[in-house]
Amino acid sequence: MARASRAVRDDDTQAFDQARRQARDARRSRRRWDVLLVVGLGGAIGTLLRFAVSEALPHDAGQLPWSTLLVNVVGCVAIGALLVMITETAIPHRLLRPFVAVGVLGGLTTFSTYAVDAVDLARAGHPRLAVLYLVGTVLVCLAAVLAGAVGARRIVVQ
Repeated sequence: MARASRAVRDDDTQAFDQARRQARDARRSRRRWDVLLVVGLGGAIGTLLRFAVSEALPHDAGQLPWSTLLVNVVGCVAIGALLVMITETAIPHRLLRPFVAVGVLGGLTTFSTYAVDAVDLARAGHPRLAVLYLVGTVLVCLAAVLAGAVGARRIVVQ
């Protein structure tokens, strides 16, 4: 008799666990749509900002692509500062990071244009400048993330 009662409890526990998992998955599914929406909205804003900068600071083939460098450095400073603010201050709204970090800053910064710009420099007869641009951008952007994080930390501590 004890075995039959234990089997019923095990079945009940499994059914309860399954129902709980299904409810959790349904909540996660509902949340995904709002995250996708804010990432898309942020991405549209960031992309429009990047386009505006590229229009304001155009460059010809063989010239250093200042607009691409600028948006990547600004985006790196911003992501460094943002992540400190989000992780080391009050609990932010759950959509803030997807909207700003993934959406706006992901749309603003650009690896693909950076790579194409480097290839264009090399094709225009400036291979040294292309390599300098490739290496320099990575180093400057890493320093920018660090500067943004350190600067934000100083503000948060005060």
